[in-house]
Amino acid sequence: MNKPSKLPTVKSDKDALLSNIALLYYGEGLTQSEIAKRYKLSRVTIVNMLRDCRERGIVEIRVDGQHLAASSLSRDLCEKYGLQDVYIAVDGIEDGSTRRSDKLAQVARVASMAILDIVEPGDRIGVAWGETIAAVANAMPRNSVPGTQVCQLIGSQESARVPASEICAIEVANKLGAQCHTLHAPGILSSAELASALKSEVTIQTQLARLSSLDMTIAAVGHLGRDTHMAAADIASIAELEAARHQGAAGIICCRYIDGNGQEIRTAPYDRIIAASINDIKAAPKKLLVVCGNDRLDATRAAIHGGLVTHLVADRELAEALINS
Repeated sequence: MNKPSKLPTVKSDKDALLSNIALLYYGEGLTQSEIAKRYKLSRVTIVNMLRDCRERGIVEIRVDGQHLAASSLSRDLCEKYGLQDVYIAVDGIEDGSTRRSDKLAQVARVASMAILDIVEPGDRIGVAWGETIAAVANAMPRNSVPGTQVCQLIGSQESARVPASEICAIEVANKLGAQCHTLHAPGILSSAELASALKSEVTIQTQLARLSSLDMTIAAVGHLGRDTHMAAADIASIAELEAARHQGAAGIICCRYIDGNGQEIRTAPYDRIIAASINDIKAAPKKLLVVCGNDRLDATRAAIHGGLVTHLVADRELAEALINS
């Protein structure tokens, strides 16, 4: 008689694991055999797990985000850091060989379900920009939430890695059936004087003022390495990043540097940026931070310590690093 397949030694309960598998099968379109290979399980086990998803109500029209936040590791992180919910993306491969693109795709799928779990009718939602947020916007299913508004948190900016910043806000708004408020200004100006003059325009003042009364933010946090998106998008130079590190910067959120306690460091290009402020983000009652990769460990902790996170989506390795640090 064959021994039953052993589930991966992941610090999560069954609902959290089932939810991740359901996202791969129903959301990404992987076959049962492909999922079985990824998780080192038999195909029969995957078939049974997908059946469990349906019977438990994890899968209806969408994966229930509450089940993604149900693991013991999620609960431990909530208790340690004072968070409302932590949603953990499990890729099924434990040897660290998962490509970043695959890991980010799973994080984005989990985040898309978390958003639908958190958003409430009438919410005004601020949406940031970057590779992670673009992936989340693309992964979101269409699920209308009445009376919602979406606001662009970072002025218009081009990048070779992802579409222009307003596209993220527009995509999320379309998926939620929400009214979209774009920010009609560049994300980075050539001089502080030009940025100040533009901020004094009535239209821009109105749009920036809207960012001070958000109900929810959807953002990611960046590191300060040479390959950070801030450099790739020509928002900050390598010299400016070096200077920020020397001043104690631990991460980047909405193009703003934060130190290890999540406090803003106002160094270049601070006075040339048009984007939501750290205080704007902090004031929102619900703050979803989506993070992929251990290289964002210090940045993630900094954002949490600074009160910039109430709900966290993270890959399993980062979640375990957070609990062990």
